Amino acid sequence: MSESRDSERATPGFLVWRLSTKWRVAVDRAVAPLGLTHAQYSLVASLYGMQRDGERPSQRRLADHTGLEPLYVSKLARALESAELIERTRDPRDPRAVQLALTERGEDVTRRAVQVVHGLLEQLLEPLGGLDSARTRTLTGELTALLDVPLDLSHAPSHDLPDDLSAGATEKTV
Repeated sequence: MSESRDSERATPGFLVWRLSTKWRVAVDRAVAPLGLTHAQYSLVASLYGMQRDGERPSQRRLADHTGLEPLYVSKLARALESAELIERTRDPRDPRAVQLALTERGEDVTRRAVQVVHGLLEQLLEPLGGLDSARTRTLTGELTALLDVPLDLSHAPSHDLPDDLSAGATEKTV
């Protein structure tokens, strides 16, 4: 069965998962020659943008911005510091907080990585008319609306699975 026909029967959650996996793998491969992983790219690219806006964020602020767990951001930041791409310093206003900044080398690597990922984004969005198309702006709005919905799993109803839901069918309900 073709992928597009298979996708017609898939849930939106499954399609979002597949697209995010496809994107992560593509970015991982594209930034690997620069010595980065997708997660590290997410961190340095976000840091790059925040620094351009005059901000020197804490690890916590960067975690909130990227949607990554604070402990994971701390681990990534230590690895990026070891690679001399970022520097971590104590916040003079809050000794418990660690501020992050790109090094000169980090800025160079990040600029190159951003160009590579921008090219990937153009490829991904080409079927919608490209990065600046009306369809892409609509998609961006829809994705933003979905990201803004808070999910509180502690209040999710508990339901028994339907009898006809086999292990093979669950792959379409991610």
